[in-house]
Amino acid sequence: MVNPMRCALAVLMMTTLGLGCHDDKKEPDPERPTEWDGNYVPLEEKGDHIDTGPFASCSVVTVDDAGNPVPCGSLESFNLSSCDRSTLSRLSPDGVYSVLDRSSSSPFSGFSPGGFRVSTQGGPEAVNGLPLLQKHVDGQTFYVSSQLSFPDGTSQLFAFAGCQAENEQRFTGCSQTCINGGEERFAGTFQGVRTQRIGEPELSGIEFVSESRVDVGTPVDVYVTKNHAYVVALNYGRGFDEGGLAVFDVSDKAHPVLKKVVKLEGDAYWNSVWAKDDALYVGSGNHGVLVFDITDPANPQMVRGVPGDTFDIHTLFVDGNRLYAQSSSGGQALIFDVSNALSPVLLARYGVPADPNGRGYPHDSFAYQNRLYISQMGQGYYVLDVTDGSDPKPLGSYTYDASIYNPSHTSQVGTFAGRTIAFEGGENVNAHLRVLDVTDPAHVVKIGEYKMRPQSSIHNMVLRDKRLYVVWYAEGLRVLDVSNPTQPKEIAYANTFRDSDLFDGLFVGAIGIRVPGDGYVYVVDMTRGLLIYREP
Repeated sequence: MVNPMRCALAVLMMTTLGLGCHDDKKEPDPERPTEWDGNYVPLEEKGDHIDTGPFASCSVVTVDDAGNPVPCGSLESFNLSSCDRSTLSRLSPDGVYSVLDRSSSSPFSGFSPGGFRVSTQGGPEAVNGLPLLQKHVDGQTFYVSSQLSFPDGTSQLFAFAGCQAENEQRFTGCSQTCINGGEERFAGTFQGVRTQRIGEPELSGIEFVSESRVDVGTPVDVYVTKNHAYVVALNYGRGFDEGGLAVFDVSDKAHPVLKKVVKLEGDAYWNSVWAKDDALYVGSGNHGVLVFDITDPANPQMVRGVPGDTFDIHTLFVDGNRLYAQSSSGGQALIFDVSNALSPVLLARYGVPADPNGRGYPHDSFAYQNRLYISQMGQGYYVLDVTDGSDPKPLGSYTYDASIYNPSHTSQVGTFAGRTIAFEGGENVNAHLRVLDVTDPAHVVKIGEYKMRPQSSIHNMVLRDKRLYVVWYAEGLRVLDVSNPTQPKEIAYANTFRDSDLFDGLFVGAIGIRVPGDGYVYVVDMTRGLLIYREP
């Protein structure tokens, strides 16, 4: 997972939109797609960044009718005369909203994620993750603002004013960002949606089994082995100074039992977890790969950190006797021999080049048939030959929005009709699922895609047989039948996000997943913790 705090500024620069979205009230398609024969029509790559024009007809004014200056970001600074403001009565004054904000700069300069929560019950209220500064919400008006103040006395004010509502969960409006009270002003239009999917049942095609709260930072990933679930967490957004590891005995899936909590002083960021034999590997923000002995699965014992230097490891993947560890700050993929699981041996450090602006780092990887597929966050999707783990060789890559940002984040790879197919997902507004034929890595072809609301983002996924399990942040768990990979079909879902959750914006809801083959699906939700479902 990308640390939301670390990449907040980068996300504001990301530019995405225009790939369409599924109806908010759609039900999973009960029909399985026709078994694939290997034939396809190549799809044009349009990127995430597709501009369809302003979302709303409102605008921004700097002076009133008498020529007097209007405070930047105030309700009066929005010209809403062309809007059907009566439709705003459809919106709830209580709830969390996710926003896709389009800059009005000329030439068009991109989209940013945002969000706000409002309450009439005395609950917390915020705009772009900052405490609410002003609010005016009634049947004719939906206006909210917040301000970020810096130690040097400078400030940024964020303001949103609704123009009109399409229905109870979707509306448009205008936005402003005001630097130092208006020394600089950035205007835009936005499309907002209720983050909680109104009108859609919580579950369809899948059975809920249990929910276990995790009180160690914000939970982000899980690995299941030896009838135990190992959940790692980081220090984001819940007032915790440190992340850590929570160990659950899941012998009884309906009643998991917390057995142990593990922390390491001064190490606040445990983002990924994997296991092999009696070894548990944890990706640490400060100490590389932490190796624990889980001979006694309920009582992990720290063995060592590898490669031994102070190092940030963001994600992990084990394939056979290889451990692949990705570093976000180091910009490297590390390859270890784990023939002796408790004593990893470093074979190679591979750096995928960043772009000329220094963007891009290996976020995630997936190993399959002696190839390593690296999601290079910011630079696209890269394929390496790792037959010799000490000497990885590049084979090809796939990029989109190349001049802006390639938010390739995670992938799964398998064989379908004799062809090697990759399911690739980004982490950004409107970052959706791409299906790629990577049989020839030097000539990768897009053959399918699947999209949801542009205000949401994929985080992780698991391919099991012909089903793809995707944790899609605010969209929860989505289960796709990909027996015909050119036409992914949703067959089940579980909505995990609720208005009462702790977070708003892009990074909310379902974030980690494992499908270990025991008949259950293990999902990590940033607020709710460990959720267990029966495999559909």
